[in-house]
Amino acid sequence: MDRPFQLRALGEIAIRCRNFEAMQEFYGHVLGLPRLRPSDRGGHRDGIAFYRFGESFGGHIAVLALFAEDAEDAEDAEDAPLSVGRQSSLHHLALSLSWDEQEDASAWLRQEGYDARFEDFAWTGWRGLFTRDPDGNTVELVAASHEWHIE
Repeated sequence: MDRPFQLRALGEIAIRCRNFEAMQEFYGHVLGLPRLRPSDRGGHRDGIAFYRFGESFGGHIAVLALFAEDAEDAEDAEDAPLSVGRQSSLHHLALSLSWDEQEDASAWLRQEGYDARFEDFAWTGWRGLFTRDPDGNTVELVAASHEWHIE
């Protein structure tokens, strides 16, 4: 089947948060994602925060959206409590950084009170630095090796 469109980039990741304040501190301060401010066009909602990853495609920027558990726009098919780990459909969130920054990121995470562990994925040419955000979601800071190459 010839599909009349092609997906080209990640636009947004949205996480509904049990601890909205701590999650904003983690992604904004600890990981250093710049927070987007509401524009003059409106769109501001209490209990929702947007953080910029970088450029995406076609003028869109890639963002992380944090929704407070009780935010007006936090849709849920069920009224079940939020789950993380093996009870969640989210396996992990991976954010890219340079290989040369991973050691500094590991030291920074530990300084800020977070666990940090490395895992090599030689078959892909990547190394992951893993931690958990305040809600317990696994966050990977992933980098491509200068020496490993995918064939």
